[in-house]
Amino acid sequence: MRKRIAGLSEELSRAAVELSRLQITRETVSAVLAEGPVAGDADGLAAPGPEAGDVAAALLAAEAVGDVTVMSPDYQRIIALFATTGAALRCKEVCAQLGLETEARHVEGMRAKLKRLVEQGILAETAPGLFKVDGRKLGW
Repeated sequence: MRKRIAGLSEELSRAAVELSRLQITRETVSAVLAEGPVAGDADGLAAPGPEAGDVAAALLAAEAVGDVTVMSPDYQRIIALFATTGAALRCKEVCAQLGLETEARHVEGMRAKLKRLVEQGILAETAPGLFKVDGRKLGW
């Protein structure tokens, strides 16, 4: 019985950490939505693309339905890339821009992630293998 209690306590701790991460992400996304589009800064850095707020709204919708997959660090990096570029990208380009290798196995892994984001309505596959931000499935 003690082993079971210890196991459940450990599981509860992991769930609490995950919940904390999701709450922080939600607060960050809410802040981004509240700020609206940014026009750029004095350093000349590129401003987020016009879809950045839409991507944040899609993340909130994904969280609302309990989809923690898109909240994982890998997916957050992918979503951030599309939110800041606003451009249509191929899997190999996404890998390269994220600093990943562009071997076939890495590209195919990225393709699976991008397809998952298409299923969530965060991205759209505008042509075979070409992905872009699209929130039509979510109504925006």
